[in-house]
Amino acid sequence: MRKFLLFCAFCLTVGLAKASPITGLLERIAPGASDKFKIEMQRSDTDFFELDQAGDKVVVRGNSYVSLATGIHWYLKYYAGIHLSWNGMKAALPDVLPPVAHRERHETNLKDRYYLNYCTFSYSMAFWDWERWEQEIDWMALHGINVPLALVGTDAVWRNVLLRLGYSRDEANAFVAGPAFQAWWLMNNLEGWGGPNSDRWYEDRVALQKKILKRMRDYGMRPVLPGYSGMLPHDAGQKLGWAITDPGKWNGFNRPAFLQPTDPHFQEIAALYYKELTRLFGKADFYSMDPFHEGGRVDGVDLDAAGQAIWQAMKKANPRAAWVVQAWGANPRPQMIQSVLKGDMMVLDLYSESRPQWGDPESSWYRKNGFDGHDWLYCMLLNYGGNVGLHGKMKHVIDEFYKAKASPFGSTLRGVGLTMEGIENNPVMYELVSELPWRAEPFGKDEWLAGYLKARYGKADARVLEAWTLLSNTIYACPDQSTQQGTHESVFCARPSLHAYQVSSWSEMSDYYNPADVIHAAGILLEHAEDFRGNNHFEYDLVDVVRQAVAEKGRLVYPVVVSAFKAGDRELFAAASRRFLDLILLQDKLLATRTEFRVGRWIESARKLGHTPDEKDRYEWNARVQITTWGNRVTADDGGLRDYAHKEWNGLLRDFYYMRWKTYFDELTRQLDGGEPRTIDFYALEEPWTLQHNAYASDAEGDALSVAREVYEAIAR
Repeated sequence: MRKFLLFCAFCLTVGLAKASPITGLLERIAPGASDKFKIEMQRSDTDFFELDQAGDKVVVRGNSYVSLATGIHWYLKYYAGIHLSWNGMKAALPDVLPPVAHRERHETNLKDRYYLNYCTFSYSMAFWDWERWEQEIDWMALHGINVPLALVGTDAVWRNVLLRLGYSRDEANAFVAGPAFQAWWLMNNLEGWGGPNSDRWYEDRVALQKKILKRMRDYGMRPVLPGYSGMLPHDAGQKLGWAITDPGKWNGFNRPAFLQPTDPHFQEIAALYYKELTRLFGKADFYSMDPFHEGGRVDGVDLDAAGQAIWQAMKKANPRAAWVVQAWGANPRPQMIQSVLKGDMMVLDLYSESRPQWGDPESSWYRKNGFDGHDWLYCMLLNYGGNVGLHGKMKHVIDEFYKAKASPFGSTLRGVGLTMEGIENNPVMYELVSELPWRAEPFGKDEWLAGYLKARYGKADARVLEAWTLLSNTIYACPDQSTQQGTHESVFCARPSLHAYQVSSWSEMSDYYNPADVIHAAGILLEHAEDFRGNNHFEYDLVDVVRQAVAEKGRLVYPVVVSAFKAGDRELFAAASRRFLDLILLQDKLLATRTEFRVGRWIESARKLGHTPDEKDRYEWNARVQITTWGNRVTADDGGLRDYAHKEWNGLLRDFYYMRWKTYFDELTRQLDGGEPRTIDFYALEEPWTLQHNAYASDAEGDALSVAREVYEAIAR
């Protein structure tokens, strides 16, 4: 009998091992990889992972599946020289893994590691299918994420709620935004733009979200679902006969109506919303709510009562839940959160690297009392609009994290967050922040960078380190006090003028590094590129750095164009403007060598989600509009939204940005020949591209190293 029970226990253990999400993760990384590791789960009140050796197997211990996945990634990086990143989530493992000579343990008391921003779901994830989402959830686990935002399918929740309130399907669809703009709809900034969506769209979203949530929960992650904070369609007052507050406009878009949380109907709508959310996707430990986002009116709002009502509605839906709120601008209003019980709110200090609100007196968004005793996370935003470009505050991010931990506000610091508006760029910076919780002591930027490069490329190289050290001290050393919104934007993507500088309306960028340093770093990488031929990460980084070098060259050539025109020097103007246009085409050719930098990849993913030609065309229009005009004429021009999500992408450079600059230079040439100045209607030039359906290739074309060398030699002349 005893032998039978032992056999049953053995079978159960084997069954659990086979069902473990870690087994699936390892097999997706490399078939057969799960046989090379020994995975041991151990109970612990503190998150930890431990690396060890047992015979020819690497032992990874941890207190949760996410901790185990983090340990696996740590081992792969720092022992096997294998880095799993957005541009490569598969690996070829050696037959025998490098041994762990001495047991290594990492633990953290920062229990919450948050991921994503509302904007990420539109700027990066709008058209993802399950295959892409599965890779991302694996990426989350490998990088220690255990509190991810999960917004997919919220549109279906809202449609069903409105149908129950008496709205017709057409009326409900007129409220819900299209796939590329749902982030700003959910943040109460606009409604309807990019829609309407089909019935199949809603069905697909619900099915996809259920897969996403199941995998997240299988890993032991605690997804953050969107809660209710008062949003209703703009015509809700007339439709329902209630007193509704008009929150005004957002960059030219009409905001949805706002139902005061103190209104007697608020709890009724909230209950209906949470019931439908729970029916479709289950309960959550966290709900995200950001009332009054980016200028929403608070006139006449009892903020304390509003906070209480929002919090109470959430607690009725799940007494165990906590409210997740973004610290952005004036939000969260201190009066709104003052009466919320401690432990029932987690504040995302969304822009900790530049405008921290946790209580740092040196911040331009200084809050003397921080978040009034509520739990908070140290977050890095870094990327705005999903823009392409090298950028960061590498040393500053490290130093500020440990400064925050050691401050009086460190007692309520519960973790870190990656809160970028767009992903699949600047992997070095996101890798850095994801490691912070697991490094107990402060460390140096240069020391970390050397380890990162050896892990990312599989071997150490002194000259490669020299190039990256140069980048880390220049373009990745944005000044501590700078509040510019992400990368130093490429002048190629700016609307043409004689004073073009930043691309988006809110960039706040200023020169802080020498462009020649970036160009020099690209040259160093190219000198040793053949030693890394076939290395996916190196080739991606090389193309990205050379892309940046071309953009820097464009910024150096542009003033020559302007000066030549102002001086009336037609010959110099013709040569300089031609040189500028040639640089755009060179960058376009370079970026064709990597699928990550092709507009065809973005458009193709959008069209794949459609079931009919009309759906495919609608989603393609969403994809094209978002990265160019963003909105209609009023919101693009008067609202300032155009080019906010600009991209240095193959295809877009050639057919959109080149077209704009060529048209402008032709007009300036006409003026140099004696013609009277004419105003160019740029929106009229831009909108036709958003309406087209010409195909763009998505697969890589050409040899990345050879093309990068050709392009670099052309810009070095």
